[in-house]
Amino acid sequence: MRWYRLLAPCVIALACGSLHAQDLSKVCHATSSYDLTMQPGRLIFDRAEPAPTRVVIASGSLQTDGQTVSLNAEDQDRLALFQRELLVLAPRVKRVINHGVDVSVQAIQEAAAGLNLDADTRAQLQQRLQARAADLHQRVAASQSTHDWHGDAADQYANQVIGDIAPLLASSIGQQALAAAMSGDLQQAAALRDEAANLTGGFQPRLQQRLQVLRPEIQALCPDIQRLADLQQGIRASNGRPLNLLQVGQ
Repeated sequence: MRWYRLLAPCVIALACGSLHAQDLSKVCHATSSYDLTMQPGRLIFDRAEPAPTRVVIASGSLQTDGQTVSLNAEDQDRLALFQRELLVLAPRVKRVINHGVDVSVQAIQEAAAGLNLDADTRAQLQQRLQARAADLHQRVAASQSTHDWHGDAADQYANQVIGDIAPLLASSIGQQALAAAMSGDLQQAAALRDEAANLTGGFQPRLQQRLQVLRPEIQALCPDIQRLADLQQGIRASNGRPLNLLQVGQ
């Protein structure tokens, strides 16, 4: 599982395919096999396998697979600090994600600006984009669990966005192409069809390039993620295995 999903939702598709921020696994080399749910006063980590499959941290206490783990004072302090620092880090990750949403919306608007859309279509597109972005910002703000953003949920939201925006663009371009063909300008009609194909096929690479602006913001999170990894070191689950809620490589 990608580490950015452990802290907050990923950037969900806004149009023409899935748009992803650069994962923390690539920038910070941080990974985790757990999902995370943040509840008042405690953190819950869970996964299908291997054991422990459920880890609960609450104010310096540790429970794994339903068993309370005996901790010395130092380990209690480290887990309490782990909990506090993760809760501070989570909104910072969300801010990066929200910035990614805004960059994505701007990229879609700029791509649409080159389509020679009529004023009504441009207004509808702007309205729909802003509504979808506002909805996604609200979802990010409200989400306290990575379970909210598993593949099916992300794909469903992507399909909703595409279903909302793509027909609007296709209709406008199709009408322009039809009008050109009926007027005898077959070259213009073909150019419009090519323009539509280039929009859907070439948008995602251009967006990925635009999202490079997020890289310094993600890099700024890396020391804090390393700090979390260091705090968990030496703490073991009830089965004697290292806790390993996250791993940071080179």
